[in-house]
Amino acid sequence: MSFEKIGLIKPILDAISELGYSEPTPIQDRTIGLVLAKKDIFATAQTGTGKTAAFLLPIIQRLRDNKPLSSKAVRVIVMTPTRELAIQIKDEADKYAKYMNQSISLLVGGKSLESQEKQLKNGVDILIATPGRLREHILNKSIDLKFLEIFVVDEADRMLDMGFVTDIRLIHAELPKRHQTLLFSATYNDKVRKLSRLILKKPEFIETAKQNKTVDAINQLIYLVDADRKAELLSFLIGSKNYQQVLVFTRTKKSADILVEELKLDGLKAEVIHGDKTLAQRNKTLTKFKKKEIRVLVATDIASRGIDIEQLPQVINYELPSVAEDYIHRIGRTGRAGHDGEAITLLDINEKEQMKVIERLMHIKVPRVEVEGFEVDITKKAASDDIKPNRPKKIVKKTDSAKAPQKRKPAVQKKRKITKRSPR
Repeated sequence: MSFEKIGLIKPILDAISELGYSEPTPIQDRTIGLVLAKKDIFATAQTGTGKTAAFLLPIIQRLRDNKPLSSKAVRVIVMTPTRELAIQIKDEADKYAKYMNQSISLLVGGKSLESQEKQLKNGVDILIATPGRLREHILNKSIDLKFLEIFVVDEADRMLDMGFVTDIRLIHAELPKRHQTLLFSATYNDKVRKLSRLILKKPEFIETAKQNKTVDAINQLIYLVDADRKAELLSFLIGSKNYQQVLVFTRTKKSADILVEELKLDGLKAEVIHGDKTLAQRNKTLTKFKKKEIRVLVATDIASRGIDIEQLPQVINYELPSVAEDYIHRIGRTGRAGHDGEAITLLDINEKEQMKVIERLMHIKVPRVEVEGFEVDITKKAASDDIKPNRPKKIVKKTDSAKAPQKRKPAVQKKRKITKRSPR
């Protein structure tokens, strides 16, 4: 089905045509009509499936079709877990609304509350916000939500993992009774289901992929390696396979900083983004990576949420995430929009159990390999059930008298002769 047959109007069709969109993706095909029909939606969709356009396109059209109830009202809120992802959604919304006269604003940390308050006083058609900053404005009474028409919760599972459940509850309590809610999540778990029962009313359920499955276009592979040789193996793989644009994930900010310095020593152009970097620094680094001025971008999970590169070829897990679902978010950075992608994990013996949990979540077994010269030290515990140390069997020498060993009699202690000493 074409975008025109779904019911989108000409100004939007012209905008997306200029962006090279020809046919809707499955999530867009199933979602757009329901949003236009004012239905609540609970959609599970992996990153890279076109879900942002699935809710933005019909929202932009809905705002044109309906007149605002107040000139100072916020009409739509798109809530997302991180600043980077919020900025990315804002950029996409600006492109889709190119031929529409609509105000689209950003409400994230890193900007002064006062400047944002001035912006909100004039009303906003579409407000893309992070939970923490939106909560601040609600508590300061600097935002008018009485006339909100549509509330979008994007990447709900990630928001809950980051501890935003209290913020979401507070924000939801401030919304008018009559509004449309759209909830999107990459994974479908108990926490997300509980949230859906709180904020959705008779929702339409959309599942475009099997529960907790990764994008089929991603080729996954595990390299078994000792922990102290991971950085060395990473540099070797990037050089020997001639990777030109690779995103590397670490679990902590400290290990990200250390890894970048090691990669630089190996002659690789590498930079890092994590929570200690300012928003301006992160945006600058991300722009350089997208332009391929940086060969390797090292990132923590939170900082990586705004990374959206259509043809990112490789993602490497230098360390496994603490939460299994984050693995799916990580590798979803590659294999987007129908392109092939490769997700590599450098696995040491301490991460064996974590990987088992991830594989159970995905219902697959990821192949394991070793690189010549980087073999796992067999004197340590094997990193996988697939590789076990080949220890020689213990040889027992037979003797002529193969009798059972006799119990040794305790040695007889001689009594010590005690002689009396005369006092000195």
